[in-house]
Amino acid sequence: MKVAFIGMGTMGAPMAMHILKAGFPLVVHNRTREREKPLAEKGAVRAASPREAATGADVVVTCVSDTPDVRAILLGEDGVLYGIETGAVVVDMSTISPAATREIAAAFSEKGVHMVDAPVSGGSEGAQKGTLSIMVGGDAEQVQRVRPVLETMGKTITHIGPVGSGQLAKAINQIVIAGVYWGVAEGVALGLKAGLDMEKVVQALSGGAAGSWVMDNRSNNMIENHYPLGFRLQLHRKDLVIGLEAARELGVTLPVSALVEQAESGLIGRGYGDEDISAVARALREASGIE
Repeated sequence: MKVAFIGMGTMGAPMAMHILKAGFPLVVHNRTREREKPLAEKGAVRAASPREAATGADVVVTCVSDTPDVRAILLGEDGVLYGIETGAVVVDMSTISPAATREIAAAFSEKGVHMVDAPVSGGSEGAQKGTLSIMVGGDAEQVQRVRPVLETMGKTITHIGPVGSGQLAKAINQIVIAGVYWGVAEGVALGLKAGLDMEKVVQALSGGAAGSWVMDNRSNNMIENHYPLGFRLQLHRKDLVIGLEAARELGVTLPVSALVEQAESGLIGRGYGDEDISAVARALREASGIE
């Protein structure tokens, strides 16, 4: 099965490397061509455009930042649509609008090309380790067909439903973690203000009902007020907006998500958008007068 992978970012590059190491013939393309080199050094073939990457591929995987980027790569001038062959499968692992996913899938369907949406959770650590959680939408037969490729990148692969379902599941994921990050940040702010040894507090809480991945892996960022990149705050805010838009369409009220989105927007406006999402703690520290 010949695979093309487009998008060599923080997530995409290690994901593509797992596919290559698993033995799949791999073609890679990235807008910033320099990022293709590490994959090429390991045996991948470089393509000059998305169209060229898709030519002859059985599976085309994309992993880029936002809905406009996906549209440009897949449907734009010199895009995947104009190189991919009938019967192939597009697997979009970006996090984008569910509605846009369905529209793009319809455009490929007219050419006899299948589309699967497969956004991921697990951050850069999961991408590096090949342990991502992958939420999949699409036709069951096509999902099964691309599963061997997905299994190189993820530990948990769940077929949610038809095209667009994976993106909706990812939106729910981002809504849930917004509340978890905010809750941990509030707890850390209260403990710091009270003068507690927060490392001991985290140790105590991690063994009980408050324990979580965020508590284990990101609470120290909040305690130290230092936010090395795991998953960019500005990308989480983008994902959260997708979830809030879906909620508005369905008449669902999400007050915590709306609060976190406002806090993230303020932090992005002050230049913190490229920090890890745990930087939401900055807003609470500042509001609480914690240095």
